[in-house]
Amino acid sequence: MDNCIFCKIANGEIPSATLYEDEDFRVILDLGPASKGHALILPKTHAANIYELSDELAAKAMILAKKMAKKMTDGLKCDGFNIVQNNGETAGQTVFHFHMHLIPRYQGDGVGLTWKPGKLSDEDRDEILKKLNA
Repeated sequence: MDNCIFCKIANGEIPSATLYEDEDFRVILDLGPASKGHALILPKTHAANIYELSDELAAKAMILAKKMAKKMTDGLKCDGFNIVQNNGETAGQTVFHFHMHLIPRYQGDGVGLTWKPGKLSDEDRDEILKKLNA
């Protein structure tokens, strides 16, 4: 897409702090990090979200996320790691080019990526199973 900022970054048209690059992806440091070392995996081809991403690129993105998480954990000596991928505005997506967040976690960092667990009711369970196993 001509006006997609992540397309331009992924393809080297806009400079970035690049941690990794291959023929399909660029991994960059996030300019608005949640924690020290927060990075983004950007595919070089445009897909607005995971639904538009090819199965091949989705698989490669997850393998790359695993490799980068290991490298970043070893190098940054973080205490944990979040791999986050949002789809749609309601889910927190703000740039509509598929990307994965690699977020190193440190004890006491205050990064808020948790939620209060609810309870799966029998009614919800039965409704969900009916809708998704039809």
